Amino acid sequence: MTRIRDRVLPQFVAGSVRVWTHGSRSYFAWLLFLAALVAVGIHGYSIQFREGLVTTGLRDPVSWGFYIGNFTFLVGVAAAAVILVIPAYVYHWKPIKELAVLGEVLAISALTMCMLFVTIDVGRPDRLLHIMPFIGDLNVPSSLLAWDVIVLNLYFALNLGVATYALVSYFRGGEAKAKWFMALVFLSIPMAVTIHSVTAFVYNGLATRPFWNASLLAPRFLVSAFCSGPAIMLVLLQILRKRARLDLKEEALWKIAELMAYAMFVNLFFTAAEMFKETYSATHHLKHMQYLYFGLEGKTALVPWAWTSLFAGIAAFVIFIVPSVRRNPVALNVGCGLILVSVFIEKGVALVVPGFTPSVLGEIYEYSPTKVELMVSAGVFGVGALVFTLLSRAAIAVLNGDLRMRPAGPGSAEGPSTSLAAGIPPAR
Repeated sequence: MTRIRDRVLPQFVAGSVRVWTHGSRSYFAWLLFLAALVAVGIHGYSIQFREGLVTTGLRDPVSWGFYIGNFTFLVGVAAAAVILVIPAYVYHWKPIKELAVLGEVLAISALTMCMLFVTIDVGRPDRLLHIMPFIGDLNVPSSLLAWDVIVLNLYFALNLGVATYALVSYFRGGEAKAKWFMALVFLSIPMAVTIHSVTAFVYNGLATRPFWNASLLAPRFLVSAFCSGPAIMLVLLQILRKRARLDLKEEALWKIAELMAYAMFVNLFFTAAEMFKETYSATHHLKHMQYLYFGLEGKTALVPWAWTSLFAGIAAFVIFIVPSVRRNPVALNVGCGLILVSVFIEKGVALVVPGFTPSVLGEIYEYSPTKVELMVSAGVFGVGALVFTLLSRAAIAVLNGDLRMRPAGPGSAEGPSTSLAAGIPPAR
C-alpha cells in the first residue's frame, strides 16, 4: 500500500501529460488558437509595460476600467463553483456528484485570470512585492485590498487541493471520502461567498464613490455570480458531453438551470431596489445612475450598454423561469448567452466607470478600452481557456475511467493505464 501511495501522484501527472499530448487535429487547432491569443496578449502587455498605462484608456478621473471590470466578473465565476459543490457534497445528489470537480476546475481557471488582471492593472508588476510576506507589508487588517489578496489566494489553493485529491482518488479507483477532504469541501462554500463579498467591500470602502456605497452591493455580487457562473458551466458541460463523452445526466442540467432562474429573480429585484432608492431620493448622488442609463451633458457612451444589460437580464429570466422553455436546448443556450451578456456588462464597465463619473470634481471623462487593453485582455482569457482545457481534459479522462492507476503486481509496468483510443476521444 505504501508503495502504491508513493507512486500514485507521479503516475497521475504522467497520465495527464499523456492525455494532453494526444488528440485530434481539431484539439491541437484549438490549442494553437489559444496560444495565438496568449501571444497577442503578451504583445499588448509588452507595449503597456514599455510605455505605461497611458496606452490604456485609464486616466486620473477613471483609474479603474476594463481590467478591473473583468476581474470583478471573473471573481463571480469562481465563486459560482458552489452551485455544483452544494448539491454534490451536501445533498449527495448523484447526477452531479462527479461533475463537481469540473466546477472546481472552472474556479481555478477563473482565479488564474483574476490574478493576471490585477497584475496587469497595477502597471508595474514589481509593486506586487509590497504585499509579499517578509518582503513587503500587506497592511492587514486595515486594508480591504489586502483581505482580497488573502481570500483569493486561499480560495485558489483550496480549489486546487480539493480538485487534485478528488481526481487522484478516482484515478486510484476509489472515491474521495477522507474527513479532512470533506472539511475542505465544506470550507469552500463560505470561502466562495467570502471572495465575492470582500471584492464588493473593496468598492463599498471607497467613501467618496457614492455609486458603490450600497449595502446591497455584496448580495448583488453574489446572486449575479450565481447567474453568470452556472451559465458558463451549462454551456461548457454541453460542449464536453458532445466532444469528450462526458457522462452528463439531463436532470443535472435542469437543476442548474432551475437554480439560475431563482438567482436571476433575486438579481433583478436587487437591481430594481437600488434604482428605486437612487431615483426616489433624488439626491445629487443620482447623477452617477443618470450617467449610466441616460447620460449627462451629452455624454452617453454607456447608455446603450446599460440598457442592453438590463433587457438581456429580463429576457433571460423569462426564459429560465418557465420549466418547459428552459428545458429546450436552444432556449437554454440562448438564455445562458443573455445572462452572460447581462452580467458581464453589469459587473464590468457598467459597474466600474459610473462609480468614477462624474468625478469628485464634477468632471465627466468618457472612458473606453483601447486596443492595447483589448489585446491584453484577450491574452488573459486565452490563458484561462488554456488552463480549463488542459485540466478538464485530464479530469474527464479520469471520470470516464479511461485514465486509471496501473495496479501493482508481478509483470505490471510502471506508469498509468491509459487508453488512448477511449481515454482521449477525438474532437469532432
